[in-house]
Amino acid sequence: MARDDNRKDRKNREETPEFADRLVAINRVSKTVKGGKRFGFAALVVVGDQKGRVGYGKGKAKEVPEAIRKATEQAKRKIIRVPLREGRTLHHDMDGRHGAGKVVLRTAPAGTGIIAGGPMRAVFEMLGIQDIVAKSTGSANPYNMIRATVDGLVKETSPRLVAQRRGKKLSELMPKSIEIMNAEKIES
Repeated sequence: MARDDNRKDRKNREETPEFADRLVAINRVSKTVKGGKRFGFAALVVVGDQKGRVGYGKGKAKEVPEAIRKATEQAKRKIIRVPLREGRTLHHDMDGRHGAGKVVLRTAPAGTGIIAGGPMRAVFEMLGIQDIVAKSTGSANPYNMIRATVDGLVKETSPRLVAQRRGKKLSELMPKSIEIMNAEKIES
């Protein structure tokens, strides 16, 4: 009986999509064979729950919908969690790189919005970041830009995680002025 309940729960979870997805790039590729060329498609997809989890994937197939489906499945398997400050921006500035692609990610005050181009914007929207300034240099290849962005996001740590890793309390780690500012924000 318990097994039937688990199956029903699993089925209900699959019906409600917890992740949003964004198609970043689609590319027509060809393979030259004896009789001519065989065409296929490669898709790059970013998925996220817009609450701090994001992943990317690529898929290849003969038809576009199948390539997108494969990319989405791979992206869901490669989800990472990123701690967000106040649920809207990063805790600190960082940079990431992959190959010749380099990105700089900077925190931003409330109301700034997402100032980023192309594939980076898709990652930030799926992640749930509302305020960020980002710059990419080097490679404009969407695959490398997304990988560099994810490389930077993996480096993100929150003060709570740092305190836990050091075996200290958050109050010991944070200066008094920051605690006072946080208390004022909570009151207002």
